[in-house]
Amino acid sequence: MMTKKILAGAWALAAAAAFADTAFSAGEWDVAFAAEGQSLRLAHKASGTEIVGELVFMGPDRATDAKAEAGAEWKIVDARDGAARRLALVDRNNDAQGYIAFQSNGSRVSFLVYHRTALAYQGELSYTGMIRYREDAFAAATQPIPGERVLQLASGDADSRLNDSLFSAEKDEALQIAGPGLSLTAGAKGCYAFELGGRIDHPAEAAFAFNVERDYYRNRWVPYYRPIDRTRAPKAPTGWMSWNTYFDKAGSKENLAEARLGAKYLKPFGLEFWSIESWQENSSELPVSKFHNMDLETHPRQFPEGMKWLAGEIRKLGFRPGLWTAPFGTGSEKFYQAHRDWFLHDANGKPISCWNGKFTLDPTVKAARDHLQAIHDKAAHDWGYEFFKIDGMSGRGAGYCAHLYERPEIRARFADPSCPNPFELCVKAFRDGIGPDRVFLACQGHFTGAEAAYADASRTGADIVHPNQPVKWANILLQARCTVNQIFAHNVVFWADPDCMLVSQQALAKEQARVEATVVSLPGQQMFAGDKLAELAPDRIRLLQQALPVCDVHPTSLYPYFGHLPVWNLHVRRPFGDWHVVALFNWGDEPAVVGFDWDEIGEAEDRAFACWEFWTESWQGVNQEHFDMQVPARSVRLLALQPYAAHPQFLTSDRHMSQGAVELKDTRWTEERLESTVEVVGGFPMTARFAIPESFEFKKLSVPAGVSATSRLEAGGKVLAVTLACEKTTDVKLTLQF
Repeated sequence: MMTKKILAGAWALAAAAAFADTAFSAGEWDVAFAAEGQSLRLAHKASGTEIVGELVFMGPDRATDAKAEAGAEWKIVDARDGAARRLALVDRNNDAQGYIAFQSNGSRVSFLVYHRTALAYQGELSYTGMIRYREDAFAAATQPIPGERVLQLASGDADSRLNDSLFSAEKDEALQIAGPGLSLTAGAKGCYAFELGGRIDHPAEAAFAFNVERDYYRNRWVPYYRPIDRTRAPKAPTGWMSWNTYFDKAGSKENLAEARLGAKYLKPFGLEFWSIESWQENSSELPVSKFHNMDLETHPRQFPEGMKWLAGEIRKLGFRPGLWTAPFGTGSEKFYQAHRDWFLHDANGKPISCWNGKFTLDPTVKAARDHLQAIHDKAAHDWGYEFFKIDGMSGRGAGYCAHLYERPEIRARFADPSCPNPFELCVKAFRDGIGPDRVFLACQGHFTGAEAAYADASRTGADIVHPNQPVKWANILLQARCTVNQIFAHNVVFWADPDCMLVSQQALAKEQARVEATVVSLPGQQMFAGDKLAELAPDRIRLLQQALPVCDVHPTSLYPYFGHLPVWNLHVRRPFGDWHVVALFNWGDEPAVVGFDWDEIGEAEDRAFACWEFWTESWQGVNQEHFDMQVPARSVRLLALQPYAAHPQFLTSDRHMSQGAVELKDTRWTEERLESTVEVVGGFPMTARFAIPESFEFKKLSVPAGVSATSRLEAGGKVLAVTLACEKTTDVKLTLQF
């Protein structure tokens, strides 16, 4: 990785390039080179990109010796012969023996290195310096690597040797960098140090290339691309909803009983929303097509007090109320007869049905769309609901309206068959109704459709249960596959919703429940619980707590994967350090050894890591180059990999699955003392662990008044465990003396 010297010296090179010996335009790029300092500056005005660095060529002592290794620095100067858009490679005898030519294709500029006449000497070209790009950009990979088996995620500006681009979500734009030996290191906002360098052996070889790709997501997968509106949804939503265990039987009584338990056990950890499902008239049993989905009639037996009252009661418990709707159709004969011209009919005049209703909305009828807007407006601004899960969108077939409205035989039945975007008109009506300050979850939404322009979150996973059945291993496998496939849009296009996290001991063995919790939590997805909380064992409640609040995670591989990947890598960077949290999944039915090499997680082979396994609470030693371990069938192991220090260091915490990314506020070693600050949730003890090298002896633990602390040595003295507890949630600074 880069040194501070590169970061500090790059803009001095920019000053040198201002007095260029050679300057020209290459497509959209301006190129300037100064022989003094070997300074090359590339500027792309449209994106504001500026790349400044030192260009160095190492060649042999004699250019005529094709077998000689590169070991002498040659000069790079202007072309010497008046040729445009190229530089000359000058050997130690001051003869031009090769060239660097600049090619352009619009937004792409590349370097071509070639030898003069018949020479075939070896050489190494490097370009090292600083990139200034858009302030919101983060480093990522946009070019898939064949055979990838690791899902790449990051929290903060985490560096990786796998990154090949800088991506701006605000502009949907990628600065792509190609070349051997590429390394990017984050500096200040929008600034990255870079290194490029490799061997040039052949008479003509492309060395490096820079490309500003506009509309990266929009041109590939997301035609309705808009970045997440973080004023409305600054973080992935969290909450609870009833359907996955109560199905259509939970009324106001059951919802509030669960909410009281949620307020006690989950709200202190950051749970935000309490969402109500199956509240409509005639909604006590499936199919959904029978529900009165297009009006605001409430099920009189299950919700006798009404939905406005219920929203107020939820708010009293400290939650923001949420509501499920499925308004593309209705099962109400009365509503249909009153608004017959709002609905679709076949050529014989028979009503067309869909998953949402026996009678399906015609999206081209403005009065019908106005009605959709009005009922959501009332639910939001009169009843007071702040989170809307709107269902029946994309799904997997024609019963869902995004598919249905695209079918030629259905379009022919529209009041306006020429309407180009009927589904978008509905989605826009939902957003206009709930307003700009409510959270909109599209279920099942998809990044390929209009939902991406209007919704804050999208149900990327299928239902985690089948109706009136418990969660099963097959459901978890599908949830994981959907996550891997669509996580590249998470925290960019929308918040990904894999469906509820279900961990009931009646349905899942402990190992499978851990897989479920890891799949939902590690990528930083929307986290809604859905179990009956009173029936959960304490260790299952703990799983929910360890997923809250959601860690701010973004993808760093900006493309979809298919199938199941055995390794998921979350690289965390904070001002005080960086570490990896790596999940090793065994998706099979037999025990297996699962592992990875350091280069698969973007690390140098010679870097050493202190390793801890979260679920079994076990020390895994200090490792280099590779790690593997036995993983039981249908199980996961979750590792914390802390860069090894030759002194005591923070290792892990049992507070959150990200093992420090949420609760660790600071940690630093100074003069025989390790000082760390962690957030402790009031009333819920947590244990932080520290790696202790053999040459150090633990002497004393200090914590502030009002904090209970106990310590113990584990793993033969290699790990110190400190358990902290306090009455109110607070940041606790603990000092370990050695």
